[in-house]
Amino acid sequence: MDRRSFVGFGVASLAVLAVQWAAPEPQRLARAFGGARVDGAVVDWLEAGGNGLAVLPTEQRRHAARLMDAQLATVTGLLADGQYDGRTGRRLHRLAASLASTCGWYRFDQGRHAAAGRMWEVALLSAHAAGDRDRVAGVLADTAYQATWLGRPRASADRLGYALTGVRHPAARALLLLRRARADAALGERAACYRDLAAAERALDGAGAEPPPGWCCWMGPADLAVDSGRCLLDLGHPAAARTRIAEGVALLPPARDKTRAVFLTYQARALLRTGEVEQALAATAGALDLSARIGAPRCVSLVRDLAPALARHRRVDGVPEFLDRLTTV
Repeated sequence: MDRRSFVGFGVASLAVLAVQWAAPEPQRLARAFGGARVDGAVVDWLEAGGNGLAVLPTEQRRHAARLMDAQLATVTGLLADGQYDGRTGRRLHRLAASLASTCGWYRFDQGRHAAAGRMWEVALLSAHAAGDRDRVAGVLADTAYQATWLGRPRASADRLGYALTGVRHPAARALLLLRRARADAALGERAACYRDLAAAERALDGAGAEPPPGWCCWMGPADLAVDSGRCLLDLGHPAAARTRIAEGVALLPPARDKTRAVFLTYQARALLRTGEVEQALAATAGALDLSARIGAPRCVSLVRDLAPALARHRRVDGVPEFLDRLTTV
């Protein structure tokens, strides 16, 4: 393990954590920062806090952003300056990978793409150091999703091809195949897209009872349906896309508001392509309401991308008012 890969952080992060949580033995953690041995009790406490932060809903996560950064700073500080055995080091690296992934997604949702990339680089290094091939694949899948989002689908497809060699659980494989299908569709590679969609469906059907890795535990039929629809939309089949996206939106659990905001923009785009402007306006307005409430500028930008298509229908009731509203968001 190359500890120089990690940035050393000061004890200020420890102070932040002490305010937020009542550590049972704060002296033990302070001694660890001074080079003392990191024991299992310290890692237990850090894992409990870090795992709790990682599963916060998006709407709450933005209020804990500084705390997540402080938690990551604490863990990477221990990796850089603490003393620990191999098992403890692997636990710390796994925790650093999880926290850095979460911090990366927060920055991505804020539209801070370079900062998100740096966080995912830390996550990748940490997962590799922990020997966690599934997590490595998950981080690569996140960077691939970002690449597709930023208009670089070839880079996305290449990363996902590599990541697919490292996953074992069928749900994880289904997610990676689905994201590669999205990249295929953006590239106009129709046959490859259909192959990946079919393989993703087979993988998800075969997921069985074994729990998937935490980084893809949310993957389900709703995601498969909506992203399949988005692929069809990119390939020029808006009517079929509209049907699949509607199926997926209906299946989405209520707690996944950020995903719902993204999916509603896909639905609106498909509805506009099929000439159903009033329904498209309702979906777009719903996406904007959700995006504003949860504080996700990335989702707001998706809504803004629909403005030129909506502007062609200014005579439809509600469209001019909605376009005016968009200028104030």
